[in-house]
Amino acid sequence: MLSVVVFDADETLIDLRPAVTGALAAVLEEMRRRTPVAAGVTLAEVESDWQAVFGSMTAAPVMEIRRAALARSLDRAGLVGQLDEFAELFFTRRYALSHPYPDALPALAALRADFTLGYATNGNSRAERCGLPGEFAFELYAHEGGLPKKPDPAFYAAIVAAAGVPAERIAYVGDSISHDVLGPQQAGMRGIWLNRLGLPLPEGVRPDAEVGTLTDLPAALRSLQPTNA
Repeated sequence: MLSVVVFDADETLIDLRPAVTGALAAVLEEMRRRTPVAAGVTLAEVESDWQAVFGSMTAAPVMEIRRAALARSLDRAGLVGQLDEFAELFFTRRYALSHPYPDALPALAALRADFTLGYATNGNSRAERCGLPGEFAFELYAHEGGLPKKPDPAFYAAIVAAAGVPAERIAYVGDSISHDVLGPQQAGMRGIWLNRLGLPLPEGVRPDAEVGTLTDLPAALRSLQPTNA
């Protein structure tokens, strides 16, 4: 019997992409205000700087990765010495623009009567700063208290410990096959794939359930519960 549902944050509950794009646009606007050299820098280039540094920093805290990406962007206009100011600007705008998807809060409300709800993320989307204050019985953030990132088994072990129930009573919901389906399944949990984009299921992967929207999640969870004979 499932009794705990734990959610990934970014691109699952939180519509992160518009927040990041808006924050980077604010950074670029300020860059251009400070130096004419930045007139030749495009938003696409600034956005690409994340991927340029991510590969070599995958295991690092997300905030460190973002600062490294911003440093790369600022270096395009000779402003890297002002990284701290621009990082503060970025994160202020990023959190101000971070909101749940329209289906998130209704789904959480629908589930709360029957399940304990948790929140466990690799990122820095603090629930209280992203429109989700007080929604969860527990919250886990990678790199707090030495917690490694998904898909490290220790991340999922921390979920089980925080939930206080056996792994088989926990469902994990998220948009990443590797982090939110395979990792939880290997830890003994149910892995539910939130496939907002309608992507094809990778060969050999079998989520315990797949939903295209969180509106469909309560029914998917009910389908996983044992029936009385």
